[in-house]
Amino acid sequence: MIQPTQDKKLWGGRFAEATDGLVELFNASVSFDQRLAEQDIRGSLAHVAMLGQVGILTVEEVAQISDGLRAVLADIRAGTFEWRLDREDVHMNVEAALRDRIGPVAGKLHTARSRNDQVAVDFRLFTKEAALDLAEKARALRAVMVAEAEKYLVDEVILPGYTHLQVAQPILLSHWFMAYAAMLERDEGRFRDAAGRMDESPLGSSALAGTPWPIDRHATAAALGFARPTANSLDGVGSRDFALEFLSACAILAAHLSRLSEELILYSTFEFGFLTLPDSHTTGSSIMPQKKNPDVSELARGKAGRVFGNLMGLLTVVKGTPLAYNKDLQEDKEGVFDSYDTLSIVLRLYADMLPKTVWHADTTRAAAARGFSTATDVADFLARQGVPFREAHEVVGGLVGLASRSGRQLWDLTDAELRAAHPLLNAGVARSLTVEESVRGRQSYGGTAPERVREAVDAAKAALG
Repeated sequence: MIQPTQDKKLWGGRFAEATDGLVELFNASVSFDQRLAEQDIRGSLAHVAMLGQVGILTVEEVAQISDGLRAVLADIRAGTFEWRLDREDVHMNVEAALRDRIGPVAGKLHTARSRNDQVAVDFRLFTKEAALDLAEKARALRAVMVAEAEKYLVDEVILPGYTHLQVAQPILLSHWFMAYAAMLERDEGRFRDAAGRMDESPLGSSALAGTPWPIDRHATAAALGFARPTANSLDGVGSRDFALEFLSACAILAAHLSRLSEELILYSTFEFGFLTLPDSHTTGSSIMPQKKNPDVSELARGKAGRVFGNLMGLLTVVKGTPLAYNKDLQEDKEGVFDSYDTLSIVLRLYADMLPKTVWHADTTRAAAARGFSTATDVADFLARQGVPFREAHEVVGGLVGLASRSGRQLWDLTDAELRAAHPLLNAGVARSLTVEESVRGRQSYGGTAPERVREAVDAAKAALG
């Protein structure tokens, strides 16, 4: 619970008038940045330890402040900590509570640092950990995709492949799963790459120009698990591209999950009938008893919009902010928190839902056979006999038009009709070009032939360990 009470500001030395109540409400960030309490106290513990190591604080002062910080953290974890609006943010709440607990010595904690580098290190810690966590969750969903691909490879379940949402060519359902596995592999890589680039500690940059105190920034960076300190103090406190990169990776992942959601929604409809979603991840209608609504997929598709918005929001915030810190940057956190929370749950839901989804192989195979999906195979047959592909394309296009106008498939055309289009064609050729043969013929690397998909599955399993 955030309390509205007011005491003397820790920064209030030059002010003779109390902060206006509405300004206090508008200015405060503690309602959301209290989420950084763990990172804030970790940063303070590393900072005070370093101050002791370089001789700025005594051993006794370090012990007193460290014990007090751990006691404050225990209160926060227990849910008994009093968050106060007049203390503005997580940093001032923690420091004021520390002062209440151990007295004036708490003021020495802020030696050689500013709230500017304090918030920057807290936020980097959170965002780095969030990036690595989403990388792991994307990897877990990728493992599910690979397992599903292997499951449906046994019976070589066939699915229509689409372009422009028109039946294009038959593919293996396993090939479809592996397409999303490939996307998730790149998503995981983006989060890990981002975590590597943000693996720098701004602590010790102070307000913007560094500090005259003989601090050891490499020691605090190592203590907090960073690879190194930031090389420029202005950049350390004034840049938020680490958050932008995280949100960019989130937006791309959200787009992939939205595309997956759209397909699952379509394929679960009565008109497609390709799959049945599990009862555990669907809902019903308050008025129509027959309904089974794909709410998980619809929400995943819809929430992509807010994840995109979070990226655009922060881009808009930072585009006009001069170096170094500006209060605008208080707007950097909520979008990151929201995108992380949103994608965390969507990834977990899909990892749970997909293995419980039932695919209807007879329906998908029949759909793959419709829409002249083997027309390219007929053209390829002619090309293999020496007919220029463009000529073959035109011949088969004419046959598709003939079949379409008469409500037939290519294999329903007569010998005479096929031979009239080209002397190398006959009904036997058309009937032999089944969806199964079409799939088996796609032997190029990365293709949908069972052997190629098996290679892809085995490679993905090996990469996943």
